[in-house]
Amino acid sequence: MTILLETERLIIRSWIPERDAEQAFVMYSDPEVTHFLGKASRPASIESQRQRLIEGIERMHQRNNGTGSWAIVEKETTTIVGTILLLQLPDKDGLPTQDYEVGWHLRRASWGKGYATEAGRVMLNYGFSVLNLPVIYAVVKPENHASIRVTQRLGMKAMGRTNKYYGIELLLFQLDASEEWRGSRGAGEQGKQGK
Repeated sequence: MTILLETERLIIRSWIPERDAEQAFVMYSDPEVTHFLGKASRPASIESQRQRLIEGIERMHQRNNGTGSWAIVEKETTTIVGTILLLQLPDKDGLPTQDYEVGWHLRRASWGKGYATEAGRVMLNYGFSVLNLPVIYAVVKPENHASIRVTQRLGMKAMGRTNKYYGIELLLFQLDASEEWRGSRGAGEQGKQGK
């Protein structure tokens, strides 16, 4: 297991397909969780979820640029509460652009606890401080009010609607890598890197 980052309540770590597939399946088979992600994000079985985790890890290794998708684990219970990602945004044809997005998916039982904001904040800090990204985006379906609130708590600036990514209309939010971010928001989290 590789721990990427830690916060006061959370561990951001690599997925362990054999161990995590069942918890990931429970999360991604919930239609409330995948409502804004689309039906294609729902796995057919625990085994298909395990395969998706394996393929995701392989893609991370192929990219080898520090981006990817990680499990969000609650320290107190060691339960997987969600997924945090920092990836290149795909264009309308699914090809990677030079723009990077932060995103989150949380199991329903973990909604409303501030986990998306907490994980998003430390992931933004990682993107700016470790990957040296000049700007990080978030894209949200206009009706996803909970994720819009997370982008606001993260201090991301609303940029309006866009059709540039994923082939659908989305709200675009952005945050620039300013010294203000690194000094104030980033310092509030440990952002500690593990091996």
